[in-house]
Amino acid sequence: MAKDKYTATWISHSSLSDFLSCPRAYFLKNVYRDSSNNHKIQLVTPPLTLGSAVHEVIESLSVLPTKNRFRESLPAKFESIWAKLSGRRGGFFDVETEYRYKQRGIKMVKRVDENPGPLMNLAVKIDMELPFFWLSEEDNIVLCGKIDWLEYLPEIDSVHIIDFKTSKSEEDPKSMQLPIYHLLVHHCQKRKVAKASYWYLEGSDTPTERTLPNLKEAGAKILKVAKQIKLARQLERFKCETNGCRHCEPMEEMIAGRGQFVGISDFGQDMYVLPFKGEEKREGIVL
Repeated sequence: MAKDKYTATWISHSSLSDFLSCPRAYFLKNVYRDSSNNHKIQLVTPPLTLGSAVHEVIESLSVLPTKNRFRESLPAKFESIWAKLSGRRGGFFDVETEYRYKQRGIKMVKRVDENPGPLMNLAVKIDMELPFFWLSEEDNIVLCGKIDWLEYLPEIDSVHIIDFKTSKSEEDPKSMQLPIYHLLVHHCQKRKVAKASYWYLEGSDTPTERTLPNLKEAGAKILKVAKQIKLARQLERFKCETNGCRHCEPMEEMIAGRGQFVGISDFGQDMYVLPFKGEEKREGIVL
């Protein structure tokens, strides 16, 4: 089959994770469109808002020359970004919850401000709005995704993948995130990947290095799941194995009209919030 990016099945770390967690959740997050306006839908939650705000602050540094990156206070940048996400638009139903999340975010960016480490070094910016490559031309499958940071290592003309984490828990060792990022960086720019790290901003001043996944093994593993996703889309078969789970039920709530519309995202998605009882339940949503 001739490759055609407009008819291809596009796979990312988030969509692949959605499918592995629950095919029905994958459908509702990545395929479903509201029949009234043809928009996709997005559930907004406090953890998602926190991660988005912190990542936006850090991403703003990647386009600046090294000498200019920390001229402006990162907490000040965060305050400006947070102002756009305050209240229901950020998934907050009370000021106390919003205050706690905001303070967590301020502490994270302040940590980076005071311990910039690799962010003070040269960085590589992939010259693509959304990095992607053909995972399989034969199957018409594209792998895509954005990389948080690529530190340039001039002494060996290589790059260091850094992914920033804002959650309280560590990434599952079985996660396909690093394999996907390794493949993307390998195919979307010319330099060799020397190492990869997670930076847990909640409690660490420095990135934590992880073993680089084998490219061939990673490609084969991801392609296997990608083919399952493509087949599910062709058959329009997206069934939750338990007929309702923590991954798909919040989305089903929105489809049933129990969500509150709060705006349209930068990607044209209709954004909704769900009024949950208790902070613990809200934080339990997996996106």
